[in-house]
This record gives sequence, C-alpha cells and structure tokens, in this order.
Amino acid sequence: MKRVMSDWYQKKICGVLLDITGVLYDSGPDGGTAIPGSIDAVKRLKASSLPVRFCTNETTTTRKCLVEKLSKVGFELKETEIFPPIPAICKILQQRNLRPYLIVTDDSRPDFAGIDQTNPNCVVIGDAESNFSYENLNKAFQLLMCLEKPVLFSLGKGKYYKHGGKLVLDAGPFMKALEFACDIQAEVVGKPEPAFFNTAVQDMGISADTCVMVGDDIVGDIGGAQNSGMRGVQVRTGKYRPEDENHPTVKPDGFVDNLAQAVDLILAGQSK
Repeated sequence: MKRVMSDWYQKKICGVLLDITGVLYDSGPDGGTAIPGSIDAVKRLKASSLPVRFCTNETTTTRKCLVEKLSKVGFELKETEIFPPIPAICKILQQRNLRPYLIVTDDSRPDFAGIDQTNPNCVVIGDAESNFSYENLNKAFQLLMCLEKPVLFSLGKGKYYKHGGKLVLDAGPFMKALEFACDIQAEVVGKPEPAFFNTAVQDMGISADTCVMVGDDIVGDIGGAQNSGMRGVQVRTGKYRPEDENHPTVKPDGFVDNLAQAVDLILAGQSK
C-alpha cells in the first residue's frame, strides 16, 4: 500500500463531498461498474453523523436517470443529495432571460424542458459525447459570432474522464475551441468553480474549512475544492494518473488508494 498523508482527516470534519464517476463507479456502455469497496464505503459514511453530498460535473443524463443508474450498480442515493451543473445553469438562464443553443447529450435534454430555446442568444455546452460534431460546434460558433455580447457557458471544464476503461475527451477542450475561435471567455458552471462547490457545502449547513472533497480529478476536484476553502483528497482510481502525485500547481491534502480507504480514515478521525 502506498503512503497516505496523515493529517487531513485528523482535523475537524463536519461534512463530506464525493465525486461520482471515478470515485463511486467507472462508467461504461453497459451502465458501468462500482469501484471495489465503494458501495459499502458510501453506506458507512451515510450511516455516520456526517452529512454527505455528491458534487459532480455529470451532464450526460438527468439527475433522476443518474440516481437510477447508480441504483442498478448498488448505490442508494437521493436526487436531493446530488449536485450536478444542469439545475444550476437552468436557474442562471432563467434569471438572465437567456435562451440557449445546447450542445449536450440527447439523454440530458429533459432537464432543460422548462427552458425557452427559441431564437437562442447564448450557447451552453456539456459532456455532449457524439453530439460534439463539427456541425453542432460550427452552429455554436456562428451564433456566438453574430451576437453583440456573446455568452458561452460550459458545464465544467475538465480535459478528460474515464469511460469504459478508456480516457475520453471532456467538455473543456471544446470550450477552449469556441473561446479561441470567438475570442471570448466562457462562464463555467460546475467544478472547479468555488460557487458550485459552495452550493453543496451550504446545503449541508457547514463551513468550507470543515469539509473534505474526495475526487479523482486533480484540478477539477482537488484544486477546485482547495480554492473553495476545503480539503481535497485524491483517490488513485478513475482518471487518476501517477503523475498527479507531482502535479506542478495542485498539491492534494492527501492521497488514498480508493474511496473505501478515505472513509476508513475519515471515520477513524471522527472517533478520536
């Protein structure tokens, strides 16, 4: 077993944030599989006195379908415990009277059902997978170039994630392409933005400095959590790569082999 930093869990912990893909389970065309020990780890954590929320950039499906998918592989989660970007962006669109041109998966579109999409005056991109076609990206480019004040939203800005055992492109590279082509800067809704993390922290009724985020993305999960005032713990599952342990800018508060080990340490620290 690799070395584990020993101070992050000894400080006061009042709540825990967990990423989903790469921490709870590995996604795949067959619905994915639970990472060994993660189902029991979530049960033990939720059975403790600590509140738990699931902070994810998952935008390939609706929150309801995500709960159903996780249920099929053995997890018992509630929709209210999951914080993905789509509900957040829908509130922003309504507040600002914006009508989006969407580049998202077909499965995620039901969560945008209440949003006016006629005569679009902004662009929203998520984990669109095969919908990241030249035609769709070019339409987004043309729309943004025609607007006097172009607005581009990206639901997260990850570089890649793990799907079916392979690394695949996330929304970030496509966001960067539109930024470059249109000479604009996207507004990111999702990790690693502090406002996104803080929504989940506030829902637990705790302060950021007493919260621990467990994730597999060194920048989006760990760096984002630390920039939000909380501790970030990196798992060696999911999209983790050995070079993450010597990342030039992000230094996790701890490394663990998997979620089960993280929960062991969190609960051990609580018992002292």
